[in-house]
Amino acid sequence: MTPPSSPVRSRSWQRVDGIDLIRGLAIFFVLMNHVNIRLLLAKVPYTRGIPKQLVSSLVWNGQFGVQMFFAVSGFLITTTSLRRWGTLSQIKARDFYRMRFARIAPLLLLLLVVLSVFHFANVPGFVVQAKQGGLGRAWFAALTFHVNVLEGRLGYLPGPWDILWSLSVEEMFYLFFPVVCLLLASRQLLVPLLLVFVALGPFARTVFTGGNEIWQEKSYLGGMDAIALGCLTAMLCSRVRFSQRALPIAGAFGVMLMVFILGFSRTAYRWGLGNLGFEETLLALGTCLTMIAAAQSGWRAPRILAPLLDLGQRSYEVYLTHMFVVLGLFALFLKFGKPMVLVPVFFVTTVILAAVLGDLVARFFSEPMNRRLRRHWGDGPDKLGAAVAHGARSQAARAS
Repeated sequence: MTPPSSPVRSRSWQRVDGIDLIRGLAIFFVLMNHVNIRLLLAKVPYTRGIPKQLVSSLVWNGQFGVQMFFAVSGFLITTTSLRRWGTLSQIKARDFYRMRFARIAPLLLLLLVVLSVFHFANVPGFVVQAKQGGLGRAWFAALTFHVNVLEGRLGYLPGPWDILWSLSVEEMFYLFFPVVCLLLASRQLLVPLLLVFVALGPFARTVFTGGNEIWQEKSYLGGMDAIALGCLTAMLCSRVRFSQRALPIAGAFGVMLMVFILGFSRTAYRWGLGNLGFEETLLALGTCLTMIAAAQSGWRAPRILAPLLDLGQRSYEVYLTHMFVVLGLFALFLKFGKPMVLVPVFFVTTVILAAVLGDLVARFFSEPMNRRLRRHWGDGPDKLGAAVAHGARSQAARAS
């Protein structure tokens, strides 16, 4: 390992194919999982005769997909902050919050408005019941980053609301990230704190849950180990340039860890990794090793993977909007009498239409709003902490 040949601040941001592929794979697993849940609720025995591990790998990796998102999120936000401010101890909190607001808030607020319209129209699958706190309570939870807490106390919200639990974890991270960096980075205490989060993650998914199955999956601390590993990986990449011999080894080991957890989850569980809460930590570690290789090697994905790349680049938009596709197609599936022959069509069509919807939302709403808000706040080399040339601003906006 050798120090990077050029400072991070001197390079404009370019998309990293390996990271976009990870995000594409993650959102694919989420889509498959949510279709699977609908079919199970409708008591469609479509998995009969299929090997159990194959079923687990294809349709039960949604939670693992979210954990991959968390690792990527920690990596990207730390990388972006280092690129803009040089060191985390000099991060500008106000500008950081403005960037996060510009990227996240417009689509989130639009989603909440649309969900409210569907709620008042009494559309099945969108109504927040009184026992779940009602619509106002759901809005409050979404805007104050505790949808996961609400569900842990009152039970699952309808599917289009339920997905916001992961945003609650991420947004809580975004809320404290700049403050923690300002307080701890210059004192060399940030890395120890992140390592504590990594160490506590497995316990948060097991010992600390109090027997609450929802909290086992959706607690803040249960997702922070992946985010912390992503942050640590970005900090390592900013300081160390791995050799061309080391990068393939790191990438291969990372991919093997991911394949083991995603493709052989039943074996991992029999080994006790699931009961101990280590499965998701190992998956996050594999994700981070893969990101190191992808970010520093300059690897380009073959054209055959272009659809998965596109899915990863629109992962935020696809994630927030995909339940409209899932529930819409599910209603049609029920109307046709739940024919088994249409189950594969249900899965494939969901992935395609969710990708199309996410792309349209990104092109015509979230990205234009992101750029408009940043221009309003003066995004540039002397504003918002940007450390890239004027010509690279649009690339930086898309990346962060």
